[in-house]
Amino acid sequence: MTQTVTASMIVIGDEILSGRTKDRNIGHLADILTAIGIDLVEVRIVADDEAAIVEAVNTLRARTDYVFTTGGIGPTHDDITADSVSRAFGLPCEHDARALALLAANYAGRGIEFTEARRRMARMPVGAEHIDNPVSLAPGFRIGNVHVMAGVPAIFQAMLDNVVPTLKSGTKLLSVSVHCPFGEGTIGGPLGDIQKAHPDTIIGSYPKYQDGTFWTELVVRSRDGEALARAEAAVREMLAGLTG
Repeated sequence: MTQTVTASMIVIGDEILSGRTKDRNIGHLADILTAIGIDLVEVRIVADDEAAIVEAVNTLRARTDYVFTTGGIGPTHDDITADSVSRAFGLPCEHDARALALLAANYAGRGIEFTEARRRMARMPVGAEHIDNPVSLAPGFRIGNVHVMAGVPAIFQAMLDNVVPTLKSGTKLLSVSVHCPFGEGTIGGPLGDIQKAHPDTIIGSYPKYQDGTFWTELVVRSRDGEALARAEAAVREMLAGLTG
């Protein structure tokens, strides 16, 4: 039996949409989830707008097994992710006692004032569970199937390392690549027929250009090894017919 587990991602921040900050978290999350058999099926990038964040959270948490958010949990006025996620779940957003104690001790040990702005990083929906942050200590949180994490790549990656062991994984997607010397216009018709004949596979075509030559990389994916082999054989037979 194959099992499919799905995930989605919400990247939050005006700085991403304006181009001032280049996202580095989408690719990392996709790599990690693929490696453990979870399909990342949708990514949304939304502004620092509470209504937009609430809509995205509520839509995606109903559609996929897991939701991951990045960004908007820092100390400034535009860090509104905790408020938005709380609203999406219909829960109060309050200072978490354990997070406050953790941050207070950290700043005290560094001789830094624990200002009201810094206290904002301890806010989360009532009942949320911490996602530990070994880099800067300010925790992310999980509520339901939504994991809320920092946007700074090093912190996001460290938080994700702590989340991965808690996730259920599905059957890993197998893949095989086939070199095709023809362009997509030549193979589009027969490749579509092969896809229809092998519905338990995903067949993708990716145009390439190298050393003055156009060619196409064909990638066949499936969770069923035998189905993968049958579709690959059909693709290779199609290419042999075009070559011969």
